[in-house]
Amino acid sequence: MLRLSNHAVIPDHELVFEAIRAQGPGGQHVNKTATAVQLFFDIPSSSLPPFYKERLMKHRDHRITESGLIIIKVQDSRSQDTNRAVALERLKEIILAATVVQRKRRATKPTRASQKRRVEAKKQRGQTKAMRRKPDA
Repeated sequence: MLRLSNHAVIPDHELVFEAIRAQGPGGQHVNKTATAVQLFFDIPSSSLPPFYKERLMKHRDHRITESGLIIIKVQDSRSQDTNRAVALERLKEIILAATVVQRKRRATKPTRASQKRRVEAKKQRGQTKAMRRKPDA
């Protein structure tokens, strides 16, 4: 069971784990054992509250398919149990990142002092460049 908050919990039967062989170097060990883990989580058929489902379906992440399936592949460790725990943590991070509500940006104007500083800097730069020119004959 994965606890997201006081009100949101994902039961174990909704999480599908698949052990696969890890990629990369590792010699005989990597060729014989299936230590990498793939985690599958179906958003639409889950028991998550509607708020979480809506936010996850709108969330842009390469691990979420168009149909709402989250696929997480972990092969960080040589231990299947460790990889399984990391996959659960990554799923929790994806869900919590999707539920963060961004504050709306309020447009602001530059202060009068900052505008004055900007103009003074431009004048100073112009004077520096003017001093480089040849004098008019």
